[in-house]
Amino acid sequence: MKKDDTSLFFLCMLLLFITAGTRAQIVGIGTTTPAASAQLDVSSTAKGFLLPRMTVTQRNAITNPAPGLMIWCNNCVAPAGELQVFNGSNWTNLDGGTTSSLTVTICTQVWAIKNLEVDRYRNGDPIPKVTDPIAWAALTTSAYCYYNNDSAAYAAVYGKLYNWYAVNDPRGLAPAGWHIPGEAEWASLSTCLGGDATAGGAMKESGINHWTTPNTGATNSSGFTGLPGGYRQYGGPFPDLGALGDWWSSTSQNTANAYDSYLNFNTATLVRSYATKQSGLSVRCVRD
Repeated sequence: MKKDDTSLFFLCMLLLFITAGTRAQIVGIGTTTPAASAQLDVSSTAKGFLLPRMTVTQRNAITNPAPGLMIWCNNCVAPAGELQVFNGSNWTNLDGGTTSSLTVTICTQVWAIKNLEVDRYRNGDPIPKVTDPIAWAALTTSAYCYYNNDSAAYAAVYGKLYNWYAVNDPRGLAPAGWHIPGEAEWASLSTCLGGDATAGGAMKESGINHWTTPNTGATNSSGFTGLPGGYRQYGGPFPDLGALGDWWSSTSQNTANAYDSYLNFNTATLVRSYATKQSGLSVRCVRD
């Protein structure tokens, strides 16, 4: 058989293999009777379906990922990784959020390095999205929004802003295996990084790609990668994008306020304070 004939033979065999077990363009692997409702039916009782495995750096290098694209990110959650799906704007996990796209261990705590962006509680119930400032100010129940009510501009980098009622909802704001840190955990983080006076610098993303200059003391030596996502005041306005990053604690101070921790562009201090529960702040999760 000539070389060209051999190539043609193997090409025909490949096409025959691909089309074997098909019915009206339905492809079956391991079955000659693929399900009519499936475009691809993989049948096995001894083996599984293996997705492409890659690091977060390799995942982020994918050009124009299609919505619905699936991968196994093998270093997105220590130690084993996780299944991720691209939803058209973000890589999400099976809980629907992006909290665990990458983690960092700081002393004894494992933190997500991105702000929370879920729109459903752990049990699947939707979290109300509230844009109207008057409605937001009157809330005593859970809600979220985006900075300046602009998801296209701010969602991918800064995540969502939640009021404290969402943080405290018993249905669970954090995905399974995670929780919203209490005030004691924020204090422990600060102590680990040398105390409030220097912890902020160790937690802020360095440089001025997101932070307003001078971004005093920012080294991000902890890997926390704090970003200045601003916040929503209890009355509705949105101040301080680029200048301040503010995160809820799960700890209530009193009926009106709850504890928060924030970073500022002009100091290396981690400020641990409190805010009105109607405020819209960022949320970071800690591994259980």
